[in-house]
Amino acid sequence: MSRVDQINELLHQELAKLISKEVEAPNFMITISYVDCSPDFKSAKIGISVLPEKFSGTALEKLRSHSPQFINNLNKKLKLKSIPRLNWLIDTTEKEAREIEEILDKIKKNKI
Repeated sequence: MSRVDQINELLHQELAKLISKEVEAPNFMITISYVDCSPDFKSAKIGISVLPEKFSGTALEKLRSHSPQFINNLNKKLKLKSIPRLNWLIDTTEKEAREIEEILDKIKKNKI
């Protein structure tokens, strides 16, 4: 496992803990899909999925506003030279996979 992969996994685990402790989300659930650090460790893309999807914007706002607090906590907990800048993104992979499956099901029904 490469150094970048190790840092990605470490950030994934720690951010998931921080989100569950510090982000109020009474109407929705936030899950981290992936963490992808740049090779120089200056930035990290964090893909999230939100259920129900209609709260995606609210979730992004909350995560972005908590980013300084997350970075501060990560600095205290992790032994890294610096914590990358956190770029929060909505991961649409699940939604796209669901749409593809629906299309395939429709195709399958029309052929039979």
